[in-house]
Amino acid sequence: MVRSLKNPKKAKRKNKGSKKGEGSSSSSMPSVAAKVWQPGVDKLEEGEELQCDPSAYNSLHAFHIGWPCLSFDVLRDSLGLVRTEFPHTVYCVAGTQAEKASWNSIGIFKILNISGKRRELVPNKANGDGSDMESDSDSDEDDEEHGGGSGSPILQLRKVFHEGGVNRIRAMRQNPHICASWADTGHVQVWDFSSHLNALVESDREAIHGGSTVFNQAPLVKFSGHKDEGYAIDWSPLVAGRLVSGDCKNSIHLWEPASDSTWNIDPNPFVGHTASVEDLQWSPTEPYVFASCSVDGNIAIWDIRLGKSPAVSIKAHKADVNVITWNSLASCMLASGSDDGSFSIRDLRLLKEGDSVVAHFDYHKHPITSIEWSPHEASTLAVSSSDNQLTIWDLSLERDEEEEAEFKAQTKEQGQKDLKEIHWHSQIPGMVISTAADGFNILMPSNIEMALPANDASSM
Repeated sequence: MVRSLKNPKKAKRKNKGSKKGEGSSSSSMPSVAAKVWQPGVDKLEEGEELQCDPSAYNSLHAFHIGWPCLSFDVLRDSLGLVRTEFPHTVYCVAGTQAEKASWNSIGIFKILNISGKRRELVPNKANGDGSDMESDSDSDEDDEEHGGGSGSPILQLRKVFHEGGVNRIRAMRQNPHICASWADTGHVQVWDFSSHLNALVESDREAIHGGSTVFNQAPLVKFSGHKDEGYAIDWSPLVAGRLVSGDCKNSIHLWEPASDSTWNIDPNPFVGHTASVEDLQWSPTEPYVFASCSVDGNIAIWDIRLGKSPAVSIKAHKADVNVITWNSLASCMLASGSDDGSFSIRDLRLLKEGDSVVAHFDYHKHPITSIEWSPHEASTLAVSSSDNQLTIWDLSLERDEEEEAEFKAQTKEQGQKDLKEIHWHSQIPGMVISTAADGFNILMPSNIEMALPANDASSM
């Protein structure tokens, strides 16, 4: 259930040369000889700090938009379906957790000139053939040698006032300018950010200096039917505009689109959990099916055609189930992360046989805060935890004690504290973006190999 940021403070990065202001970023390099820290083995002595090793990444950049963000989403764009060449550009939307409710906002932002070391994708067998940012990756000279561009990334930011803190925010895949936010006031709101995205698209390489301006904009919809605040929300990847939202009182409401800007929200909720609904995921292949997880330790599978009770409910973890992710490339696979630090992989085809768990991991020792399958590799999974670690797992590899020890020895922190949410970029293979109490990271680990899709499309 670990979700909220306690006593939030404006995000700051340790860097002598960083400028005070919105959207700044920095890198912090060790001043003394560094050694590899082994998670679960080594302990930090008083006064010691963990520093990331830039050589472990093809690209690593840090930034923030002011107040810390508990949730964000990566927006689909028209810059290319599969992008492999630096520099990169990304669009995101994020919601703040400010010290005062009236200081909260939704940030719509663009980051361009993301540099890094050039890396060719592995051919698929089927083929046969507003502000300053600084980088934690290699120097500009080294980037130029590797064809990764030069200079620091540029952050362009626009803000929209949001009543209360943003517990979670999600963008519609089919129409990414439409976003839904869960507020700690108990309201679910749907927004149209097309004007802000258009302004970002049309902007040049200059940083937008209006990042401190907060626009007042009315949401398309403001739903007050939930009996409590919540964190669970998800757009259907198959039916544009179809949405589910779940609250801390165990209720789930279905939203059906009536038009491009209106919804019919079922006042009668789906009820099957006995405690807070923590996360929701639509099936990537079945338009009427979604999954939910709860503080009650259960995962439920629902079919909206079959009434208000779950079609299947299973005891998934001994502790709260915080997050779930449904594999879009192998739709029989569902992963879940628990408050006890464990995460599991289930093969939904085995549900009728009883035990559907095909893999279980106890690597993390603190609550799992986010989990997401890679959109490019069916066997690759990213996991974040309250232990300040973001780990990436290749489940196609056989696991043994020797490999486990080597993995632990090579795992490094990204320099973030209180990690909250992670997302892969669906159009840039190997790129992961994370949010934490001290801001955002954009990273591309150097040891991740991504296969080039059989039908590569370099542009839309």
